[in-house]
Amino acid sequence: MRGCVWLAATLGLTLACGTAPPVQSPDGVGGATARRHLLVVIDGLRPDYVTSGLMPNLHAIGARGVVFTDHHSVYPTVTRVNAASISTGAYPESHGLLGNAVYFPSTNASTFLSTADRANLMRIEGAASDRLLTAPTLGERLQENGHRLLVVSAGSSGSSYLLNHTVAGGGIIHYDYTLPVALGQAVRRRLGPPPPAATPNQARNRYAVDAFLEIGLDRVDPAVTVLWLSDPDTTAHAHGIGHPTSVAALRAVDAEVARIAQHLERVGRLEEFNIWITSDHGFSTYTGGLDLDALLAPYSDTLADGSPRVVGGAGAIYVRDGSAETVADIVSALQRSEQVGAIFTRDGRLPGTLPFDLIRWNHVRAADILYSPAWTDETNAHGYRGTSASRGTAGHGSASPYDIHGTLIAVGPDLRSGVEVSQPTSNVDFAPTFLTMLGLTPWPSMQGRVLREALAGTDDPVFDQTPDAHTSQTPDGRYRVTARTSRLRKYRYFDSATAERR
Repeated sequence: MRGCVWLAATLGLTLACGTAPPVQSPDGVGGATARRHLLVVIDGLRPDYVTSGLMPNLHAIGARGVVFTDHHSVYPTVTRVNAASISTGAYPESHGLLGNAVYFPSTNASTFLSTADRANLMRIEGAASDRLLTAPTLGERLQENGHRLLVVSAGSSGSSYLLNHTVAGGGIIHYDYTLPVALGQAVRRRLGPPPPAATPNQARNRYAVDAFLEIGLDRVDPAVTVLWLSDPDTTAHAHGIGHPTSVAALRAVDAEVARIAQHLERVGRLEEFNIWITSDHGFSTYTGGLDLDALLAPYSDTLADGSPRVVGGAGAIYVRDGSAETVADIVSALQRSEQVGAIFTRDGRLPGTLPFDLIRWNHVRAADILYSPAWTDETNAHGYRGTSASRGTAGHGSASPYDIHGTLIAVGPDLRSGVEVSQPTSNVDFAPTFLTMLGLTPWPSMQGRVLREALAGTDDPVFDQTPDAHTSQTPDGRYRVTARTSRLRKYRYFDSATAERR
């Protein structure tokens, strides 16, 4: 009852905890029983949002549970890349979903497709010769062993689909669609139609929480649930970091976290759950970005079939005729733009570029060039550090530590209490951790690690953590790029990348 006792005390609950299902956990992992896992993804939650004044419930949970102080988003630091990485426990080099917008010439040879829209993902599935994701998923592994994965999302239809795109014996509840259909019918009967989008997106987030607690939990009986809340991302994109409306969104999300625990306690099921609260990426204030179309205009002729020779979007550039000279010319143009930060190419042989392998992006689908917006440590009007040379008000996607560094707090009966973990962690680590704690072997394709340092009954492990710097510059020294990584045993984490000009 230890986990239930402290969580009840943290959130002011009346102690009436239930009994966890008697599923044996593997030797040396977790407690005496393997319980359910609830992963709450709070979209765009920077770690410095989690304060006693701004998010008191989440802050109190962290004080009583496990706080991971060096949690990483997968690069590119965008939602759908990280949804695919959570789903597969793997990096883009393995799962093949390379951006918030992607280029599949077999589907559309002229432009990138937004992965926010599930319809585009289904178009890719219909046209591609291989799978949407080229790595097996957590849901599929659970299904093989008689367990289920439930996804409940107030985010985009694309991100929800990527979390369990084969549906794998479980289900997806989303405001635009639900799989299987009968699950959606049950949600509509109980909750009515979903509310419209808003900033803050409080009503939709609450609808998603209700759908999990009141329908999905009992009807699907999931071993693992991914519950995706769309704020603060939705609101901060529109209003900015620290804006009063964005602050209201944070407070509303914090209240939903407390409500989840209160409901589980009320129905006697709190002790069944290890609860993991994370973010898919961080967030930065925007300062104006590159006009990519203008930069690519000198190279924008067509191939024999009438399709474009060069296609760019979401920081990625494809030179479709394979011209090494054109790739070099475009890289040179990017290096001259003050709005461009780090530049990556497949092998990193071009001076002033770094290889895709450093960011785990070296997939057969990868573009010829990937670049990050330039970033700074500057402070915005509301006191939050971190800017990015992108268009709009605020967002993410860069190689800045403010976009890469995310939140991870964990609480539950199989987890330690009142500790901080300084070792690096990543969104690829959830799938192998959940499977191992359930007594299952992760897929060989899973590149994340088991977060053993968070588990109850284990000593505080000491791992050799090695920082590394990787540098490349142009022959004239006018552009220099440096990437920083951390290595923990065989696992490597991408920390940031910067560009310097003189």
